[in-house]
Amino acid sequence: MKMGIRMAIAATALAALPALAQDWPNRPVKMIVPFPPGGGTDTVARPLAAKLSQVLGQQFVIDNRGGAGGTIGAAAAAKSPADGYTVLLYSVHGAVAAAAYKNLSYDLEKDLAPVTTAAIFPDVLVAANRVPAKTLPELVAFAKANPGKINCGSAGNGTSRHLSCEMFAAAAGFKATHVPYKGTGPATAALIAGEIDYIFEALGSAGGQIRGGTVRPIVVTSAKRSPSFPEIPTAMESGMPGFEVTSWYGLWVPAGTPKPVIEKLRAAVVKAFEDPDLKETWFKLGAEPGGSTPEAFRDLVSRDIAKWGQVVRDAGITIE
Repeated sequence: MKMGIRMAIAATALAALPALAQDWPNRPVKMIVPFPPGGGTDTVARPLAAKLSQVLGQQFVIDNRGGAGGTIGAAAAAKSPADGYTVLLYSVHGAVAAAAYKNLSYDLEKDLAPVTTAAIFPDVLVAANRVPAKTLPELVAFAKANPGKINCGSAGNGTSRHLSCEMFAAAAGFKATHVPYKGTGPATAALIAGEIDYIFEALGSAGGQIRGGTVRPIVVTSAKRSPSFPEIPTAMESGMPGFEVTSWYGLWVPAGTPKPVIEKLRAAVVKAFEDPDLKETWFKLGAEPGGSTPEAFRDLVSRDIAKWGQVVRDAGITIE
């Protein structure tokens, strides 16, 4: 008898899921961006949130929670109710943090459910204008001629761009001092001010500075040149075969969020990218639109955790 009651309750709950998806969202949705305002993640989050607000008829409200390579905001999302009203827009930093941080309070693959990719970017190596190098060979020669003096900035210890600094210096055969900042915005400001020599950044967030001439692009780290910046060569064609780093941004929700809600959110992202204005925004950022299935996004995250884990071990990086 008790078994029959439990089965009836379970069947009722399952039947309610499609109705829940139909009703969702019936109030504003919080989109946690785990970095300070003005960085690369914000560049993706704000136009996407605006378009999702139009598609779904409820406001997607940006909540910037920066710090610790994005892990503070990610932890907040992981601990939020699994009701579809908290969405995390995180980047490849999430996979890096899963590989590099020893004492995370959450598990990216267990405590958060993947929804879809939001954008895929090539990274770009940009140098300060004071650095006497316009090409990758010139930058490497400058670094080798100034042992112990050259430095590479990033958005923080253990971020993907920190690991790109380590990968690049190791592949090129020189030592560089890593200078961490509290987010992409401060790191870019330091580069423009000439306080550091170079950084790796998503092409989208660096595009404005490149067009404005406040930083000097050296190479993109994708396999092919970007259609948005075809004049910037790849690292591979500039004498560094096999050096490829791609950044991505994606959406997660707390684990346990009903699958119909996840499917509806993913469908809304796909619908958003049918809009010509959003497509044009992504093109100007040098990004490919997202919209992958949750399963494909999960596989991408797993591959990058393994990839960056190897870099972390090779570089001897540990972050508490």
